[in-house]
Amino acid sequence: MEWLVPVLIVVGVILLVGIYLWATYNSLVQLNVRVDEAWSGITVQLKRRADLIPNLIETVKGYASHEKAVFENVTRARAETLNAGSPGAAGIAEGHLQQALRSLFAVAEAYPQLQASQNFLQVQQALVDTEDKIQAARRFYNGGVRELNTKIKVFPNNLFAKGLGFTEREFFEVADSGAISEPPRVQF
Repeated sequence: MEWLVPVLIVVGVILLVGIYLWATYNSLVQLNVRVDEAWSGITVQLKRRADLIPNLIETVKGYASHEKAVFENVTRARAETLNAGSPGAAGIAEGHLQQALRSLFAVAEAYPQLQASQNFLQVQQALVDTEDKIQAARRFYNGGVRELNTKIKVFPNNLFAKGLGFTEREFFEVADSGAISEPPRVQF
């Protein structure tokens, strides 16, 4: 009968550790799925913006067709954004696209008829709306990454998380923060 107490203690400890691992694993899975969902939200908004850019280019081309280098830079930056597969690559592409859009809008400022064009104004408004949605999606994603990374790093989770297959995720940060410190100026 004396051997029953230590056995019950060992079984209790094993049961507690099992419950802890089960709860930790499930919460890490939930956070991982939330981060994946948030990244999907970002890619949807980036795609939406990329789909607006050809309309913007065509509208500006009608007034400033000789600005070939500007159009090529915007097109190249758009393609880079669409092909970015990770938050790090997307952050770099974001900086390039913001710089290219700034130069495109600088060209547009030289053409008063363009600035008054209804098509240009509609595309411009849709672009501003999309930029706001990208920022909101970015905040949601980075919040999810922060929660997941914190859960992975805290003790005693850090002892088990990597063994359970969870790794830290990277934040969606633009390499050149000055490029997005303010959105491209699109009001005329």
